[in-house]
Amino acid sequence: MGNNDDLKKKLTPMEYHVTQEAGTEAPFSGALHDCKLEGTYKCVCCDVNLFDSNSKFESGTGWPSFFDCLDKDVIDFKEDTSNMMVRVEVSCKKCGAHLGHVFPDGPEPTGLRYCINSASLKFKKI
Repeated sequence: MGNNDDLKKKLTPMEYHVTQEAGTEAPFSGALHDCKLEGTYKCVCCDVNLFDSNSKFESGTGWPSFFDCLDKDVIDFKEDTSNMMVRVEVSCKKCGAHLGHVFPDGPEPTGLRYCINSASLKFKKI
């Protein structure tokens, strides 16, 4: 996941907790959960492009939600059985940063809901 000392200097405590310790920010607390601007959502750790604003939708969950990622080659998927649940964790394939989870209850065309922590993202406006 990168050099921890460098990341601790670069990231806020919440960004570090989410991306490096698989933490979760409180719902509706993240800066990007209600962002409606056009642009690209990037990994806060390594700057890789992850999601486009055109795939963002209001899920009512309190976290940024997307029905698709920009490219399946930039996301890692793995089963997460923590907290007595079975979910699919998503992380940045380039640097390993924890992003959130993906669920099969999103809108068409994919039917997916990538539920992503704001703290794992940075936004680049078009």
